[in-house]
Amino acid sequence: MNRSTREPPMLRKINTSTFKRLPLGVEPAALLAVIPALNEARHIETCIRSLMEGSPLLRLVPLVVADGGSTDDTVKIVKSLMVEYPNLHLIVNPKRLQSAAINLAVATKATPDTRWLIRCDAHSIYPQNFILHVVEALQRTGAASVVIPMDAVGETCFEKANAWVVDTLLGSGGSHHRGGNQSRYVDHGHHAGFDIIWFRSTGGYDESFSHNEDAEYDYRVGRAGGKIWLDADIRIEYVPRGSVRALARQYFNYGKGRAKNARKNNVGLKLRQAAPLFVLAACVLGLVGGLFQWQAFLLPAGYLSVLLGASVSLAMTHKSACGLLSGIAAGTMHLAWASGFVWQSVTGKR
Repeated sequence: MNRSTREPPMLRKINTSTFKRLPLGVEPAALLAVIPALNEARHIETCIRSLMEGSPLLRLVPLVVADGGSTDDTVKIVKSLMVEYPNLHLIVNPKRLQSAAINLAVATKATPDTRWLIRCDAHSIYPQNFILHVVEALQRTGAASVVIPMDAVGETCFEKANAWVVDTLLGSGGSHHRGGNQSRYVDHGHHAGFDIIWFRSTGGYDESFSHNEDAEYDYRVGRAGGKIWLDADIRIEYVPRGSVRALARQYFNYGKGRAKNARKNNVGLKLRQAAPLFVLAACVLGLVGGLFQWQAFLLPAGYLSVLLGASVSLAMTHKSACGLLSGIAAGTMHLAWASGFVWQSVTGKR
C-alpha cells in the first residue's frame, strides 16, 4: 500500500532533533501500545508506520488497534499492515469510546510482563522512537503517568487562526500541555504513557465519560498520590477543528465532560476553567439587560473588543489576514465550553 496516498497534508512529522536522550534498558515485552480508532482510514497507516520508525525494538512492542466499529477501510488497512508488522494486533471495541478502547486492550492484551502502557492517537504522526522515549520518561521520573505538550498547527485559514489563538492565554488559559516548553509535574495533560500498575490500581478510564476521560483519570491518580510528569521534549503537532461548527461541537462536549468530572469527584474549577462561565453569564445578562438599560450592552461589547484586539494582534504577529479569525475561534471555544458545562450541570445528561 502506498503510504504517500494515505498521508493527508495536515499531518506533519515532528523534528526529532529535540530528543537528546536515548531510552535505556527497555524490554519490548514490558510495553503495550494502544491506538483507539473509529473511521480513521485516512490516517491509520501513517500513524502506525510513524510509531514503528526508529529502533528495531519497536517491531517487538505489542501495538494494538482497538477499532470501535469502523465503516470505512480502517480495519482493512490494519489487517494489511499486520502482514508487515507481526507485532500489530486488531481488536474490536464494541463500546466505541476511546476510554473503553484503552481499558479493553489492557484487559485482553496485557500480560504479566506488561509494565508500561502507551496511548496513541490514530490521526497523529509521531517522532521516531516516540514509544521508547515515553517509557524512558516513565522510568526516569517514577511517575504514574507521562503527558506531553501539543503544538497546534493549521492548513486552512480558520485552522491557522484557531491554532494561533488556542495556545495563548486567551485561548487555553495558560494550560501547561498547550504548547508549554517546560518539563514539570502537572495535574493534567495530553496522555502519552502510564505505569500500568497505577492504571490498574486506579481502575483505568471511566467508560461513562465520552469526553474528558483523561482529566477525570488524572484527578483520581493525583488523589491517590500519583505523580504526572509533563515532558516538554516529547511533543506532537495537532490540527485543530477547521470550522466554527466543528469547534463549537468539540468544546461543548469538553464543557460537558468537565462538568461531569466536577460532579463525580466534587472537583472545583480553576480560574481559567471558570472564566468562560463568567463570560457566558456576562454576555447573556448584558444582552437581556440591554433591552431595559442600554449600559448593560457594555458587557458583551467589552468581551467583543477583547476578541477583536486579539484578532488584530495575531494577524499582525503572523502577518496574515487569517489571524482576524482568531477572535471568532476563541469566542467559539469560550461560549461553547461554558454552554456545555451549564447543560451538563443542569440536565445531568451524557
